[in-house]
Order: sequence, then structure tokens, then C-alpha cells
Amino acid sequence: MITAAKVQVYGEWSLPAGLSIWGDENPDETAETAGAEGAEVAEVAEVADRGTMDAAKLKRYLFAWHKKSYYGAFIELHKNAGKSALLLTPLQALDYFSNPLPVKHVFFQWDEEMVKLQQVAPLFKQVLDNGWLSPDFEGWKMNANSWRLQLPEDQQESVEAVCLSIEEHRDFLEKLLNVILSTSIEELLETYSGLKRISDVQGWLEKKRVQGGSDLNIWMDEEDWLTEIGWKDDGTPFRVCLQLVDPETGEEEWHFRVLLEDRNHPDLLRYYDPWSSGGAGFGLAQLETHEDDDAEAAYPDHWRGHEEQVFRAIKRWLLLHPGLQAESQEQLMQEISSEQAWEFMSSGSIRLVEAGYPVFLPAWWEQLVRAKPKLKAAVKSSVGSSQQSMFGLNQMIKFDWKVAVGDLELSEEEFRHIARKNQHLIQIRGNWIQLDPAFIDRVQQVMKEVAKKQGLSFKDVLELHLLQDMDHEQELGDLAEGASDRLHIEVELNRHLTGLIEQLQHSAFLPQIQAPASFQGKMRKYQQEGTSWLLFLRSFGLGGCLADDMGLGKTIQWIAYLLHIKESEPLQTASLLICPTSVLGNWQKELERFAPSMRIYLHYGPDRKKGEAFTAAIQGCDLVMTSYHLAYLDEHELSSVRWNCICLDEAQNIKNAYTKQSAAIRRLNGQHRIALTGTPIENRLTELWSIYDFINPGYLGKRNGFNKRFVHGIEKTKDPVLVGNMQQYIQPFLLRRLKNDPSIELDLPEKTESKVYVPLTLEQGTLYESVVNDMLAKVEKLSPMERRGLILSSLTRLKQICNHPSLVLKDAYSHGSPQRSAKMIRLLEMIGELRMEGDRCLIFTQFVEMGKLLQSTIERELGEKVMFMHGGSSKLQRDEMISRFQGQHPQSLQSSQPIRSPQHKESAVFILSLKTGGVGLNLTAANHVFHFDRWWNPAVENQATDRVYRIGQHKHVQVHKFVSLGTLEERIDEMLARKLELAEDIVGTGDKWITELSTDHLRDLLTLRRDWIEL
Repeated sequence: MITAAKVQVYGEWSLPAGLSIWGDENPDETAETAGAEGAEVAEVAEVADRGTMDAAKLKRYLFAWHKKSYYGAFIELHKNAGKSALLLTPLQALDYFSNPLPVKHVFFQWDEEMVKLQQVAPLFKQVLDNGWLSPDFEGWKMNANSWRLQLPEDQQESVEAVCLSIEEHRDFLEKLLNVILSTSIEELLETYSGLKRISDVQGWLEKKRVQGGSDLNIWMDEEDWLTEIGWKDDGTPFRVCLQLVDPETGEEEWHFRVLLEDRNHPDLLRYYDPWSSGGAGFGLAQLETHEDDDAEAAYPDHWRGHEEQVFRAIKRWLLLHPGLQAESQEQLMQEISSEQAWEFMSSGSIRLVEAGYPVFLPAWWEQLVRAKPKLKAAVKSSVGSSQQSMFGLNQMIKFDWKVAVGDLELSEEEFRHIARKNQHLIQIRGNWIQLDPAFIDRVQQVMKEVAKKQGLSFKDVLELHLLQDMDHEQELGDLAEGASDRLHIEVELNRHLTGLIEQLQHSAFLPQIQAPASFQGKMRKYQQEGTSWLLFLRSFGLGGCLADDMGLGKTIQWIAYLLHIKESEPLQTASLLICPTSVLGNWQKELERFAPSMRIYLHYGPDRKKGEAFTAAIQGCDLVMTSYHLAYLDEHELSSVRWNCICLDEAQNIKNAYTKQSAAIRRLNGQHRIALTGTPIENRLTELWSIYDFINPGYLGKRNGFNKRFVHGIEKTKDPVLVGNMQQYIQPFLLRRLKNDPSIELDLPEKTESKVYVPLTLEQGTLYESVVNDMLAKVEKLSPMERRGLILSSLTRLKQICNHPSLVLKDAYSHGSPQRSAKMIRLLEMIGELRMEGDRCLIFTQFVEMGKLLQSTIERELGEKVMFMHGGSSKLQRDEMISRFQGQHPQSLQSSQPIRSPQHKESAVFILSLKTGGVGLNLTAANHVFHFDRWWNPAVENQATDRVYRIGQHKHVQVHKFVSLGTLEERIDEMLARKLELAEDIVGTGDKWITELSTDHLRDLLTLRRDWIEL
């Protein structure tokens, strides 16, 4: 004998979620069951304690044979008032209880709700299968997807017998059906074909609701509504349409027509006159075709008896758009004014179409709606001619206002005449135009603001031209600041300005200027283009940002620019160059090399001129050079001059617009402004704004407006449209060429060598002088051998001091501040720039201690892993470092497998001691070489450089040789460059020749020039 479980099943509805089911097991009531199959007997044998049974077990009992739920897999478990229960969707409940399939050998007792559901579910399936439903007019009027049972008369007896027994639950059951139809209609269509018509009607009604036509009160009764939505067919042979006819020439009034469209021949339209004979009747005299054919011939006999449908449609039109109703009676107006016609076309006709009534409007209306009116500023033909050069961004431009509507253009006088009429629709020159009063107000406001400014500036015109093709509309700077909506303004350029802006946007179109005769060197084609671009901007008083990659010769291009000005323009005042202290010496050397005819004044050092002495000192000079720091400290002196040109080198130094230094520089007065930088944007887009506010003040607007207009969208969302707009906006005043540009890399990779001249810090200068004075005090008292030893040791200490004071003072390397060494400051700047461009570099030094200090400092300051190869590195370490730098995986000496340790990571900065890394290596992954301290043997330095510049190198190689100004490094470099006083064979022997110099020569060679001590 087998003991079977007895389960009490309960149910509770919670719509629209569904039906919650839970059960109790009662072990006291059992039944004997025989012959059960093994799997089912094992299931039945599970008997739990009295109380709510586990929902998972209940699911196995109830859905063991229910295929549609995949045997219960699709039934959700949940908690109902703390009880473990099952949750069936309304559709799952309806499907399951139409034919429950629980396990056979469990006794189920169903509560009253479940019993009623099992009785009603088959009926509901029959209702759905046959489509015995109809839309509920009252429910849909309340914006609910409402349906009700609609039992056919021939099924009333069999169906009502069941329905009467559950009459008290009828409302709930209809609610259940509505939930199922609104949530599962697509799924139901696969099973119940009778629902296709219901689905079509539901979709139609939903569409009307979304379109805003859900107010069902426009229908008088339910029968009328059911007919309109297509649920019932009224047999009317035509559709009632409304036509608006614009006035004939010389007339002012618009006219309505009622048209009837043949349902069998939609291309046939007949005119019906509801105004004659009081609108009563549907006689022959009231019906005619558009072609005025014989009325009786055009009137079909089967249309008789349907005239009431015309008046029902007109009443609905009046409900939908009360503006159609005549004042004297509830009747459609026959004639309306232009303002009433505009209101009907712009809103009333849409309401009628959404309700399902065809409306015919004048053919030109659709085109008029699409044509957005624009305000145009037409520049006069004389603006920008050769007689108006040097007009600058703030030059006022003469222009005429125009208002364009489609292909029609209105003069300012015509626009003002229309504005005084205050009408939406105006007929002018035989054309109808639409002008919204809000648009008229905004145009008048802009015109008023421009009149206050006495016209448009070239900045305004340029901005409008560059931004007029953007996807979103733009305001004209701050002119429409008080307008609530943006106004689309278009500029019409004349021939002169069209050519100017094309040249601004395409530097290749510019007339090319050859290198000045006084330029001592050879310029590449792209460098000539850069100089020509700067001079072109100057001719129109426009500033520019030359943002070529590092190493492409921004310095050379600006020097050629200065020489051209010197040769072609009468000297008025000097130009001003502001740059970091670390590159002042570099500029001085480059100017001496390429422009020896330039008269230069260096405003720097503790003895620099102040006040009137400064003014006197710069008289007759071509160029004054100073640092960013002094530009703020000596603002009084620098702002007392209107400079021929103000140039900022490494212009990213003013990226923070709020610093006193940046503000002081932007206040300086200059005829032309130029910014040189390889990184116009380092971190934030506002850095570019700061540079542009220097070169062309006000061009990018106020900073807050720039942030709102561009920065937030670009930096937060990376909006590609905004990025493109921003590029288009800044492009005319920014010239940037990259080293990988085919027009720059002419054939094989080039090698460019340059000197990096840096001053000493105050600490370095003090230590340097101390070592020199100590040596000179002792050198005369020593024997020749001791003398040579002292000189060599002193030279080493002097080299170390030029590198970093820590090498002499024996500070902890990890605490060596880069601010203590001008070389290290400049090196960090240059590495940061080349890394932003994705380049790699080698750094050579002859001191192991310096290499360690560089390694720790670069890693700390730039956050990059740095390798250092020196004499103490083992062969295995060297091989691994080289492979890592080259992007390879070195193989272990013990196996053929590549080494992939956790520490194995490619590095972009590689420090090498000159002796260890100067020969025998292939490091073509780098394209920059830094000689941090000089070996004074060109052959040795060239061998080190050749670690990069060799077969396999595909990039432009740049070699940077650091020289400390005012020190023996500068003196020796000058001797090597000019080969003065020294034979080439002596130079090749290293620095031993210095030990043979006389004391006076030593003093001249080693004494520090104090002008180059950084304070």
C-alpha cells in the first residue's frame, strides 16, 4: 500500500501581475494507490509536515505534465504575504486552468476561486478563439484599452448558462480579459485567429491616442464610434472631405469646400454645397463635380439616403476644431480670413486628419511649412577689398539685412512692413509666406542689438559663416542673449570675404612667400607655408596659433616671419617674445644662427632694466625676449609698449586663464599676436580657449559661454557633431602639421639635431662658482700631475652641478627635486610632450648617479615605468630591457620559451649610460635621443645617436643636446661648433686638452656668466 499526499490549493488574483498559487499538505488524510509507475511513486512518497508546502514542490505536482510551460520551467516562484507561492501571468493561468494537468497520484482540493477559474477558463478560450469581444466605448473614452464580452445571439443559450452561474464575477472576468489583451496580444494572435480584427482596431485606436486624438467625445454615440473605427460597416458609399481654397487674385477671403470621395473610386471627388437651401436635403442641385460636369450625370443613384453622413461629419469637424463654426448658427463657415486660414492649416487640419478625415490644403502649404524663415546678413560688395587690409576681428562690416522664406527674399523695409501688420500669412509678390510673430520679435530684437553695436564685426561675420551649416541653430554671439529661442542667422559673403575665408580654411591656397634674403639657412616647403600663413594673418590683423609637432621648426618659421617684417615694413616698435626660462638660451642661439642681422634685447636677470631705462634700452631693437615669470612681474614695463608682434613660445604656459601670469600676458598690447605650441590642448578644452583669447581676444566668446556651448558636450559625451563644429570653428586660426604627414616626411627618415640651452638655478650657480673659485685658488700651487688631477676632478664636479646639485651634495636621489635643475625641468617638459604624441626616447648620461636620479624622478613625475642600463647591469638584464623597449619578448637562457614575468612591460623612456649604451645596440623603437650631459667628443655622441638612427628606423629622428648657458658646457660647445683654436685631432681626444690650458685660459673657460643664473 502506498500513502499518497493530499494537497489543498489556494489562489489569489493580483492584476495585472497575475495569479498567486500556494498549497498545504495534509499527511493525516491518505489514500491507497497501487500500480504507480516508479518515477511518480517516488514523487508521491514525499510528504512534508503540516502547513504551507514548498512552492518548488507544488510546481512539480501541478505542472509535471504541462508542456506549454516546459513542465513548470517558465513558472515563477515568489512570496505572497510571507508564503512560498507560484506566480502565473493571466495568460498562463487562463491556459493552464482550461485543462489542468497535475500529477495523477496526489489528491488535490481546490479552493472556491480555483474551482470557478476551472469552470470559466474553457469559456474564455472559446471567446478568444471566436473573437466574441467588442470595444468598450465608455472605457476607451477614458483612455483605457477596454473590451467587453459580446456573445453572439446564436450562442446565447449555451454560453449564458455558464455565465449566469458566475454573474457576480463578470466584471472581474472582463477585467482579466482586458489585462490579457493589453499585455499578450501578439502571443495570443499565434493561437487565436479570431483576435486579428481586435488587434487591428486596438492598434488603430492606440495610434490615434499617441497622435493626440484620443478625445472620443467627437462621436455622438457608440454606434457612430464603432462605425468610424471600422468595427461596424454603415454602408456609406463615400467619404466626407474638407478643402481649403486660397483667395483668387484681388480677393482677401479664403473659402471652404465639402468634397465627397467615392469609396470605390478614390480618385473621383464630388463637390457638395451644405450652405444652399439651409443645408437641408441632398438634392441634385447641391452635387457637382470639380470639372462642373452635369450634376445629374455625376451623381450616383446609390448615394441617395446617405446625406445625413455629411452633416454628421461636419458636426464632428466643429467639435474637433471649433474655429470652423459660423457665428450665427452651428454651421461650417464658408469664408474665413487669412489669420483663420493659418490657424486651420497649422493646427485644425491636423486634428481632422488624426481623426480620420481627409483634408485638402493649398499645394504650396507643405513647402511653406518646411521652409524655415532665416535672417540673412548680406555683406556689401566693397568690404574686404585690398584697400581695407589690417581690419582685424573687431572691424565693423557694412551689410544689409534680408529675411528669406523659401526662395523668396524680403528686404529689411519689406520685413518691417510685414511686421507692422502682425499676421501669420502674408501674400507678397504673388507668393504666400508664413512668419511667426515669435520669429518677428526675435528678428527685431537682433536688429536692435546690432544697431546698438553700430553693425556686425568681422568676428561676427566669420562666426556666422563657419557655424551656419551646423546641425543645430546658433545665436549670433551675444546679440540674441535676451531671446528665449535661438535664431538661425545666415551670412552672405561678398567675393572678397569669400576668398579670404577660403584661404583661412585652406593654407595651401595662400600665396607662398620665399625665405627672406637675410635668413641664414634653408627652409623646407612646409616651413615656408607656415611663415606665409603667419604673414597672411598679419595682413588682416588676425592672430594665429602655429601648433606643429615638436621638431618641425616652429622657431625657424617665426624667425623667418620676423625677418620678412624687418625687410618689408618700416620699423615702428620691437616685437616681443615670451617663453619659458629654460628655452630663452635656445632662442638666443637660434636667432644668432638664422637671423644674425636681428637686433635683440634680452630682458632677464637681476640687472634687467626698469621704467624709463627699459624704454630707452629697447629703442632700435627688432626683438625683445623675456620669460613668462617676468611678464607678470614686469607687466608695467611690458604694457607700456604697443609691440609690433607678441609671440608666446610653449603657449600652453597660459592654459590656466585665471592665473595672474596668464591675465597679465593677455592684457599686453600688440599689433599682431602669435602662439607657438606643440600641445594646444594638454588636458582640458578650456586650455585652447585661453590660447585663443590671447591670439584673437573675444573670438571664442566669454569662457562661461564657451564651456556651455562646447566643453560640456565634448568632454562629457564626446559628441562627434560638436567635435566637428569645434574643429571647423578654430581651424582658420590654427595650423598644425604632424611628423607622420607624407608632405613633411619627404623620403627616408630625417635626422634633426638641435641644442637645448638652459640656465642654471640659483643653487646650481652658487655651487658652480664655489668649485671654480676653489680650483683656481689651488691650481697654481700644485705639481703638473696634481694640477691635471684637480682640473679633471673639478670638471667632473662642474658637469655634475650642471646636471643636478644632488650629484655633488650627495642628497638622497629619491628626494632630488626637479626644480633644482633647469636641465631636468626642460627634460621633463619635452618628454611629456613627446609622450603625448606617442613617441619614445633614449636619454644618455655619463653619470650612473644621474641616471638613477632621472629614473626615479621621471617615474614619479610622469607616472611611467623607466628603464636604466648602466655598467652594473648584467647581460640578462640588458637583453631583457632592450627587448622590452623594442616591444619583443626575450627568451630565457634556460629554455626556448619567452620570458613573460609580471614585471615584463614595454617602456617608452630608456636611460643609458653613454659608455654602456653608446655602441652595439639596436633601439629603433625610439625616435628621440637626449644627450643630457655632453661627452665633448662628436664621434662618441654620434655613435650613441646611431642606436636609433639606423636601418629599421621609419620615423623622423630628433636629437636633443643639452647645454647649460654661461658654463663651460656652452664654451666648449661653441668651440666644437666653430672649431676655433682647436685642431680636430685634439677635439677627438676628449677633455684632457683642458688640463693643458693656462690658468688665465681656464679662468675664461670656466668662469660662470651670472646673467644665466635663474632667480
